[in-house]
Amino acid sequence: MTWQEFLVEGLTSHTEVRAVASSSQELAELITDLASLGDANAVIELGPGTGVFTEKIVEKTRVGSTFLAFEVNARFVAATRRRCPRCTVLQDSAVHARKHLDALGLQHCDSVVSGLPWASFSDNEQDDLLDAVFDALRPGGTFVAFAYVPGLLLQRGRDFRRKLHARFSDVEQSHVVWRNMPPAFVYRAVR
Repeated sequence: MTWQEFLVEGLTSHTEVRAVASSSQELAELITDLASLGDANAVIELGPGTGVFTEKIVEKTRVGSTFLAFEVNARFVAATRRRCPRCTVLQDSAVHARKHLDALGLQHCDSVVSGLPWASFSDNEQDDLLDAVFDALRPGGTFVAFAYVPGLLLQRGRDFRRKLHARFSDVEQSHVVWRNMPPAFVYRAVR
């Protein structure tokens, strides 16, 4: 999917797609490095979009590990499936992660990688998704999520940061990836 197609999808499906561009390779490298993927038995990705993070997750996880990606937009599901056939891409909301883990006989996952633009979600959407992430992660599991630097100017961006600190025992913030459009950084939180 080209950047023009991504932009059109974002403008025409604004209830499903809330980003204006695909993430950069530099951001994908950073977020997956911080996700502790090498030892993970089960990984969940939220909002793979066109599969930029997904591709890196596949590279960095062990063969035989379980990898589920949750995407609500049908065109992005198809694009990610084409790009990363080794990943199971589900057209479903991440709030249903527990149901899918249970169906596989998994109690928890080791890592959750988020490609969602959290500052664009309502208070209730943030709570529902963070509750699902917390429920899916094993104790000591890692949650990584990127945030756009301009999103910190928004109340919802600040709310997301506050909610991370309220739910997780250890929350760190990475350096800024200035070459991403818009510039972004990564939160790394441990359950």
